[in-house]
Amino acid sequence: MILFLAIAISIYTAMHCLVFWGIHPLLAGHRYLAAAALLWMLLMIIAPITVRLLDTGGSPQAARLLALTGFTWMGLLFLACSMFAVIGIVELFSRLLLLTIPGLPRLPLHGPLIATAVLLMTLATGVYGYGEAKNIGVVKIPISTDKLPAGTELLRVAQISDLHLGLLNRGSFLEPVIARLKELKPDLLVATGDVVDAQINHLDGLSTMWQEIQPPLGKFAVLGNHEVYAGLKQSLDFLQRSGFIVLRNTGLTVDGVVRLVGIDDEQIWNNAVHENAILQAQPLELFTIFLKHRPTVSGDGAQLFDLQLSGHAHRGQIFPFNFLTGLKYPRQDGLYRLSPGSQLYVSRGTGTWGPPMRVLSPPEITLFEIRRSNSVI
Repeated sequence: MILFLAIAISIYTAMHCLVFWGIHPLLAGHRYLAAAALLWMLLMIIAPITVRLLDTGGSPQAARLLALTGFTWMGLLFLACSMFAVIGIVELFSRLLLLTIPGLPRLPLHGPLIATAVLLMTLATGVYGYGEAKNIGVVKIPISTDKLPAGTELLRVAQISDLHLGLLNRGSFLEPVIARLKELKPDLLVATGDVVDAQINHLDGLSTMWQEIQPPLGKFAVLGNHEVYAGLKQSLDFLQRSGFIVLRNTGLTVDGVVRLVGIDDEQIWNNAVHENAILQAQPLELFTIFLKHRPTVSGDGAQLFDLQLSGHAHRGQIFPFNFLTGLKYPRQDGLYRLSPGSQLYVSRGTGTWGPPMRVLSPPEITLFEIRRSNSVI
């Protein structure tokens, strides 16, 4: 954990340095303004850690205010950093080109006009991203199978993922999610991890809101990495009070209609449990849904389920970070055919982690309409 924090802080500091380089033309000749910018950036670098210390130290209101400020800044920084990185690369190539071909005109990329344009674009994109994060859409996925039992022509399964309920995402965030689920009236609700965030002690009353959703076949969940950060005991307690049955490296048949198998996030079991062994222990005659937080498929595991539901990657949450998350999780958004009769669906997530914004990665609730083959419904 210490190594992870050191790497994260180093990367975050480097991003601040890049943005400071980008805005430096606006600060040239303004010593006090430059000093204020550096001080602000220093405070923002340590803000995520300070939020955690304030929260655990019994100052929730201060923690929430700093979290809103610090994580909003983080989102804006990501956007500005992406733009200044492109400018920096072009500037570097321009200088290298000038060394090899003297006399070429130099592109005036690193100047006050470009810096101002980047800041304005950053603010505009941030406002758009805040709105996008609030606009939770419904993605409907039709699936046909011959594994539904006679008499069951249609099974409607709703998936939520990565809500990150906690210090920032609270009742006002959860209300529209609950309302949309009520409208969809699924037969079954599944949550594929990170329902809670690291700040677990802000969930009072939210478990009661979940009680408003009572699908006929129940509510099921698996644990993600943020349930670990929040504390397993507290996370499990919240999920169970919310009415979710938590599947921990096990499977069960739901009302003779569908088979559910769920596995803990690798952050918990640290590769000590092999998911294929868990899947192999399950009967395959019914349609099998495999709940796994991270969108990875283990070896020949695709032969052992009909549909895997995952989340975790958020599709980067803020463009262009989807390219970075795509390096680790090539399948990070949408439906993927793994083998004949086996598919993986990766949700972009319903909530947000950190910055309360999304850019070109809209949040979703997913509704799977699983129809029996040859059904006329």
